[in-house]
Amino acid sequence: MPLEHPRSHPPALLRAALRVLQFGGSAVVLAALPYPLFELDRYTFPKELILEVVAVWAGLLCLASARRITVLAADVLLGAFLLVSLISVLTAANGWLAFRAIGVSLAGAAVFWCGRAIGRTELRDALLGAIAAAVVLGALTALAQAYGVVTTNLASLTRAPGGTFGNRNFMAHLVTIGSPVLLLVCLEAKGRVRFAAGALGVVLVAAALVLSRSRAAWLGAGVCGAFLAVEGLWIGRLWTDDRLRRRVVLLAGAVGLGLALALGLPNKLNWRSESPYLDSLAGVANFREGSGRGRLVQYGNTLGMVADHALLGVGPGNWPVYYPRYRSPADPSFDGGDILPTNPWPSSDWIAVLAERGLVALLLLMLLGGSIALGAWARIRHGSRAAPALPDLAIAATLLAVAVVGAFDAVLLLPIPAFFVWTTIGALASTARPVREIPLTSGSRRQLLIGAGIIGTLFLFRSTAQTAAMGLYSTGNRGAMELASRLDPGSYRIHMLLGLTWMESGRCDRARPHGVRARELFPNHPAPHQILRVCGSGKRN
Repeated sequence: MPLEHPRSHPPALLRAALRVLQFGGSAVVLAALPYPLFELDRYTFPKELILEVVAVWAGLLCLASARRITVLAADVLLGAFLLVSLISVLTAANGWLAFRAIGVSLAGAAVFWCGRAIGRTELRDALLGAIAAAVVLGALTALAQAYGVVTTNLASLTRAPGGTFGNRNFMAHLVTIGSPVLLLVCLEAKGRVRFAAGALGVVLVAAALVLSRSRAAWLGAGVCGAFLAVEGLWIGRLWTDDRLRRRVVLLAGAVGLGLALALGLPNKLNWRSESPYLDSLAGVANFREGSGRGRLVQYGNTLGMVADHALLGVGPGNWPVYYPRYRSPADPSFDGGDILPTNPWPSSDWIAVLAERGLVALLLLMLLGGSIALGAWARIRHGSRAAPALPDLAIAATLLAVAVVGAFDAVLLLPIPAFFVWTTIGALASTARPVREIPLTSGSRRQLLIGAGIIGTLFLFRSTAQTAAMGLYSTGNRGAMELASRLDPGSYRIHMLLGLTWMESGRCDRARPHGVRARELFPNHPAPHQILRVCGSGKRN
C-alpha cells in the first residue's frame, strides 16, 4: 500500500515518519535486556517491540499525510502473502506463537510501505544514510565485545561476538544484508568527509563479518560481491566513470583493511580451533558433518511436516511445536534433555515459510522478491550508461543476500532483518506502473487510521506484556514470577521454569498447573510430560 506524496517539499508528517524510522534503525539494533535466563528471548522480544512501535508510529504518520494510495504489482503480491499468512493462523496449535510471527510480518509490510512513501521524496537519502549508519552500529557492538572494549551483561557470552544481537550469526546476517546499502551510500556520498565516514564503516563491517565466522553470511557476502562486480563494474561499465572508479578502489581497500585488522589484531574470542577462520571457510560447503549435516537432517524431517500440511502449513511460528513429531533418531538439531529441545525457528527462512504458512505463501513470497529483483536487474541492463543504476544494483544485491542467507538461517522471521530488509527495499524500489490508484478522502483516511491504530495497539500490548513478564520473572520473587506467568500466559519458558521450581520444592499442587499449561503450548515437547509424570497424581504437597 504505497502512499503517494509530492516529490518535493514533503509534508511535516512524512518528515516525522522519517525521524521514527531513523530512530528505529538504531533502537532495534541496540535493544536488549539483562535477563540471562531468557537467552534469545531477551534479545528478540525487545527488538520485536521496537519494530512494532516503529511500524505503528511511522505507519500512522505516513497514512495521515497521504493523498492517495498507489497500488503496484509488488503490493498485490505482498498483500496476498499477508492474507494467506493470516488464514494459516487458523491452523496453528499455538496461537501465541502465531500472533508473534504475524506481528513481525505485518510490521515488516508497514515499514516497507513507509519506506516507499519516503523513498519517493527528497528524504530518501536521509533514510538510507540512517539505515547504513545502523548497520555500522550493529558491527560496532560486535567488535566491542570481540575486543573487550565494552563488557556488559547485555551481550551473550556463549554466542560471541553477537554484541546486542545475542548471536554472532544474527549480527553477521545484518552486516551482509546491509552492505549493499552501505556501499550505495558511500558511492553516492556528497563530499569527501561523508565518503570517508562511509569507508570507515565499511572497514568495521568487514572486520565484524570476518570475526563472526558465520558461513551463511560469508557465502551471502561472496555472492553479493560477485554480483556487484559483474553487473556493476563489468556489464554495467561503472568502471568507466572516473569518480566511481576511484571510490570503488578505495572501498575495496577498506574491505581489505577490515579483513587484515580482523585477522591480525588479537581479540578476546575463545575459539577452540587454532585456525578458526580457515576452518569456517573450508566448511562453507561441508554438509557431511557438523551444522551442515544438521541442516540437511532438519530440512528432510521438516519436509515430512510439509507433506502433512502442504496447503496452509502448521501455522506461523509453529514449526517448533510440531517438529518433535517429525524428528529422526540422532537428530543433531534436537536436544531432548533441554526444556526447549529445538531452536525457535528452522535453519532456513524458506523452509520455515513452507512448513508454517504453506506452499502458496512461499510461492507468493518468492514471486514478490523475484519480481522486485528482476525489475531492478532489467533496469540495470537497459538503463543509460551515463547514469548508472546504483539504487537498482543495491536492490538486486540486497535481495540476493537475503535469498542466500535465508536459505541457511532464519532471517526475515527475525525483527532486525525484517526492519532493515523491508525498509531498504521500500526506500530503493523505483516507481513502477500502478495497478490502481485509490484517492483518500478525509473520511476514508480516518477509518484507515482508526483500524491501523487498533490493530497496532493489539500487537504492541502483546509485545509489551511478554517483555515485562521477563523482567518480573527475573526478580526471583515467587509472587512476581507467578504474576509474570499471568501477564504472558503464552510463555512456555516461564511456565516450565515455574513448574520445575515448584516441583523441586515439593509443591506439586503449584507445579501441576504450569506443567499442564506448558504441555498445551508445546504438546510434543518431553519436558512438560516429565513434570506431570512426577506430579500427575497430586499426592505430593
